[in-house]
Amino acid sequence: MSDEKNLSDDLNDMLGDAKEGAKKAADKAEEFAEEAKEKAKEFASEAKESASEFAEEAKEAFDKATGDNKKVLAGVLGILLGWIGIHKFILGYQKEGIILLVLGLLGFVTCGITSAISGVIGLIEGIIYLTKSDEEFYNTYQAGKKSWF
Repeated sequence: MSDEKNLSDDLNDMLGDAKEGAKKAADKAEEFAEEAKEKAKEFASEAKESASEFAEEAKEAFDKATGDNKKVLAGVLGILLGWIGIHKFILGYQKEGIILLVLGLLGFVTCGITSAISGVIGLIEGIIYLTKSDEEFYNTYQAGKKSWF
């Protein structure tokens, strides 16, 4: 009987040790979770700050983009991303930009046919923008608001 009692006591001791070990592990995991949560909050605040700084700088750069700079920006974007109408949005032509964007995205349904059409339009307009003089570009597309070609 004493052997059974010793065995029972040993098992209870082992069970107690296991429970104590599990509690220590849970406490340690909780510490790590709190530390990770704190670091995530710090990272999020740094990311928000960086994003705000980037947005401010991008807005300043975009606001400065007038005349020649807007011509170059619209021309290059027309050549590279003309299929989604980015160059139209740069020049302030929202309706035309949305038309090209819809055509470009419809290309996923039409096996690229409408994307190719809008891409050719963007390429042609980008080349036209870059080949015009600064004054001619400004008078035609920024002051005159000529929306296509």
